[in-house]
Amino acid sequence: MRADLEYTGREFLLVSDFDQTLSFNDSGIVLSELIGVSGFAERIAGLSKIHLVQQGGELAYLVLHDPEYRRVRREHLVEAGKRIRLKENIRLLSELLQDIDGHRFWFYVVSAAPQEVIQSALEGIVPADHIHGTQFRYHAETGEIQSIARVPAGYGKVAVLEELRAGLPVSGDRIVYVGDGSSDVHVMLHVNRLDGLTIAVSENRYITQIAQRTVLSDMR
Repeated sequence: MRADLEYTGREFLLVSDFDQTLSFNDSGIVLSELIGVSGFAERIAGLSKIHLVQQGGELAYLVLHDPEYRRVRREHLVEAGKRIRLKENIRLLSELLQDIDGHRFWFYVVSAAPQEVIQSALEGIVPADHIHGTQFRYHAETGEIQSIARVPAGYGKVAVLEELRAGLPVSGDRIVYVGDGSSDVHVMLHVNRLDGLTIAVSENRYITQIAQRTVLSDMR
């Protein structure tokens, strides 16, 4: 157990996806607009069609392999995060989770979006060490992205969740996972198996059949 976490027996672990779950904007679209690259949706659809990349990891693949995205540097990711439009009351949610009728929720974000984007978007709301996104390795001199250290997409989200569980005094039935897309299928099935709670925040047909609850909003 981490030294800064006090166990009282009333703790829960809340893990959320980022793109389209906590935000309205997709990180890839915002980043593409920032660097002046068009056709992001078409590129993602092409990768999805040939099943070359695990769902959710498409942006990481483009940044590493697509010539037009090779110009991306850390500062672009940070700026893209500042341009992300968050859903309403995310800050209030983070504050409320500290004590709900005497229950505390440890709030973590696990997403395939670049970690720098998420940290920049949620700065001052979610601590940086509670955010697990795609991690890149950068060239020390040029700042160019050289390789991918980790992509929490698909089963990768399960691996991160289990690492969190190992460091927190939380049983499986005290885990809540919130997501919106196909890349959340593996982790939702895993949480269901642990008797935790899964919540879908979209009408994606793949996860609405798996999630135990669906919460939709007409906010735009």
